[in-house]
Amino acid sequence: MRLWAARPLLWVMVRRELQARVAGSALGLIWVYLQPLLTVAVYFLVFDLVFAMKLGANAPSERVGTYLVVGALPWLAFAEGLTRGAGSLVEAGHLLQKNPLPPGLFVLRSVGAGLVVFAPVLFLVTLLYGYLNGIGWALLALPVLFVVQGVMTALLAWILAIFTAAARDTLQLLTFALQLGIFLSPVLFVITMFPEAWRWVLYLNPMTPLVMGYQSVLLSLQWPDWTTWVGSGVWVALLATCLSLFVRNSRDQLVDWL
Repeated sequence: MRLWAARPLLWVMVRRELQARVAGSALGLIWVYLQPLLTVAVYFLVFDLVFAMKLGANAPSERVGTYLVVGALPWLAFAEGLTRGAGSLVEAGHLLQKNPLPPGLFVLRSVGAGLVVFAPVLFLVTLLYGYLNGIGWALLALPVLFVVQGVMTALLAWILAIFTAAARDTLQLLTFALQLGIFLSPVLFVITMFPEAWRWVLYLNPMTPLVMGYQSVLLSLQWPDWTTWVGSGVWVALLATCLSLFVRNSRDQLVDWL
C-alpha cells in the first residue's frame, strides 16, 4: 500500500535515475537508448549482412542476427534490471537510515529505469519485424509479455537486493549467474537444438518462457503457447511468495545491514 501511494514519487525517481546515468554528457538521454539500438544494428550487420549466417530448417528464422535480436534485447533488459536493482538498497542506505521510505521504492526505481529504456526499443524492433514478417493479432501479446517481464524482474531484483544488504557477495554471484544464464536460455540457440531429455533445465531460468514468447510473436507471428504463460506464471507466483517471506523476516534488520 505504501508503494502504491508513492507512485508519483517513483516516477520522479525513475526520471532522475536516467538523468544521473548520463549526467555531464553532451548527448544526454540519447546515450541510454544508443546501446541497445547499436546491439540490434551489430547483430543485423555482422550475422545477417556480412556473414549471412543461416539457422537450421526447423528454426523460427533462417537468419542468425534476426533470431539473436529477439532474445538478446529482453535478456539485456532483464540483466540490467537485476544488476542495478540488486545493489539499489545498498546505494540508498544513507537515505533509508534517515527517512521512513519504503525500501522497495529504490528497487522499483532501478528496474523501472531499465524498462523505460527497453519499451521504446522493443517498439522500434516490433515495427522492423512487422515490416519483415507482417502484422498480426499475435503482436497484442507483446505488451503482456513486457508487463510480465517487468513484474518478474522487479520481484527477483527485490529479493536479490535484500540478500545484497545482508551479504555483499551477492552481487558477484549474480554477475556469474547472469553470464551463465544466457547460455541456459534459448537466446543464443534454438531450443530444439538442446537435448530434449535435458530441456527442462532451461526452464530453471525465469527468462526462458518469456524469450520463447517474444520469439513466437516476432519471428513466427504466432500467439505464445501455454508453456510461456504457465512457465512465467509459476515463476511470478514463486518469486512473489519468496519475496513476501524475505521482506517479513528482514524488516527489523534491513536498515542495520545497510
